[in-house]
Amino acid sequence: MKIGIDIRLIGKKRTGDEVVFFNLVKNLARINPEHNFELFTDIVDKEILQEISQDLGIEGKNNFKIISLPTKNKFSWNFWTLPKYLKTNPVDTYLTQYITPFFVPRSVKIVTIIHDISFNFFPQFIKFSDLIFLKTLIPLSLRRADKVIGVSKFTRAEIIKFYKVGPEKVDYIYDAISDDFLKGEVSLEEKERVKKKYKLPEKFILYLGTLQPRKNIPHLIEAFARIKDRLENVKLVVCGDLKAHNCDSAIERNVVVDNLENDVLFPGFIDEKDKVVVFAQARVFVFPSLYEGFGIPPLEAMSQGVPVLAADIPSLREIVGDGALYVDPNKVEDFAEMLYNLDKDEELRRRLIQSGKARISFFSWEKSARQLLAIFEKM
Repeated sequence: MKIGIDIRLIGKKRTGDEVVFFNLVKNLARINPEHNFELFTDIVDKEILQEISQDLGIEGKNNFKIISLPTKNKFSWNFWTLPKYLKTNPVDTYLTQYITPFFVPRSVKIVTIIHDISFNFFPQFIKFSDLIFLKTLIPLSLRRADKVIGVSKFTRAEIIKFYKVGPEKVDYIYDAISDDFLKGEVSLEEKERVKKKYKLPEKFILYLGTLQPRKNIPHLIEAFARIKDRLENVKLVVCGDLKAHNCDSAIERNVVVDNLENDVLFPGFIDEKDKVVVFAQARVFVFPSLYEGFGIPPLEAMSQGVPVLAADIPSLREIVGDGALYVDPNKVEDFAEMLYNLDKDEELRRRLIQSGKARISFFSWEKSARQLLAIFEKM
């Protein structure tokens, strides 16, 4: 088969979405099936393309090819640039996420990955223009897609229930953690390098991910403020791009209101190669999201022996299992006390670390890539 994959996310610092497509493609290259893969991007810089090719492990593989299709924006990509190319250079199957391309020949089977549909349940957290875009195009995309893939059983069920899509059309493939998190203990030299690069404190509670409103970071800051004085020189480190699209403006406001300018640190976006080292130095990892489709960061923390406090929501229960301590994401007082206990109670920490390391073995990018390949071949 000729399989097309939308890799525009790779190299764009889009955290979770980029991680998913990067690792699926990387593991498809490792499996190296007897199919031809065309990887579509809007990046034209040759040095960046070379770096992407090296990172994906596709150099020297004749059945993997990166195709650059420059475009003005993501709208023209789906409505004009890609359809025009596929009309004269069709593929058998095309993989993308969320929004499918329009005016593509029906002979091209389209698969779309849906990471979550949180915008339907928390519309107040989405910019109005983005909400109109998603509400309009997602239903159309799901109708055009030949197969829809959720990233968990929970997400699959949500798609079927909310959009009334036939169950036979929707599948799920779990996310996993990258190779860097499976290499063993991080060296002291690496820890010092990363600590200096991002100005990390000696002891800290960590959040790492996007800073969208549904991530519930102001709630975490308020909970930390309640126990800060009872902790022993422990800081809160919030990693993510404060200037990113749809960043929660209440985050910085809460820091000022609670007089936490010296206690809550913002290192910014963490380079992918440095993530594992940041996780490895954390005292506790906190994931307070109100809604998730999967949730990779808790697994990343667990792989490094870091106890996890997670929001008690269905998707995280499904993915993290008994590898975390759970708390109602809306109850600040409970959140604060559990956070305090997770820092102080050594027996609780030991139990969660042990359970967490056992849990991560359930997920594998290679297994997910093989499941994706099986879907392509069945279609």
